[in-house]
Amino acid sequence: MTRRPRMVGGNPPRNPLASLPTILLLDADEPSCAMVRDALLEGAKPTVLRVVASAAELEAYLESSPPPHLVLTDLDLPDGDGLRAVRAAKETHRRIPVVGLTHRPEPQTVAAAYDAGANTVLPRPVTFLALVRQMKVFTAYWLEAAALPEDLA
Repeated sequence: MTRRPRMVGGNPPRNPLASLPTILLLDADEPSCAMVRDALLEGAKPTVLRVVASAAELEAYLESSPPPHLVLTDLDLPDGDGLRAVRAAKETHRRIPVVGLTHRPEPQTVAAAYDAGANTVLPRPVTFLALVRQMKVFTAYWLEAAALPEDLA
C-alpha cells in the first residue's frame, strides 16, 4: 500500500463559512432576531447570519465588510431607520437583494419600501411556524432560484 505524502506548508485549511451565503439582518429587537435566526436554522440551506441593530450599523457593515448575499431589514424601526437602511444598502451595493419585513403591511408602508429600493416586502408572520415557512421560501428564492450577479453568487 502506498502512503500519500503529507503536505507541509501547503494550502491553509479553507474556512467553511466563507462559501456559505451571508444574510445581513437589521433588527433592533433581540427576541425578533432570535426568532429569525432560529427560523433560518430550520431552512434547507445553511447560511451565515450577521445582525446589526440600526441603519448606521448596517451602513458601517456594508462599507467595511464583504457584501452580504441578502439584506433583511425591519421596516418598522423608529424614525424611518428601516427605510434609511434600504436606501443605504441600495446606494452601497445596488445588486444586493433587500427584503423588508413589516408588522404593518399597509399600502403606504409597502409603497415607501419599494420606493426606497426594496426588492421584496413581506408581512411578518404571527407564529414561529409561519416564520420558518416564510424564511424557507424567500431564502430558497433569493439564494437558490434567482439568478444573481456573479459577485453575489
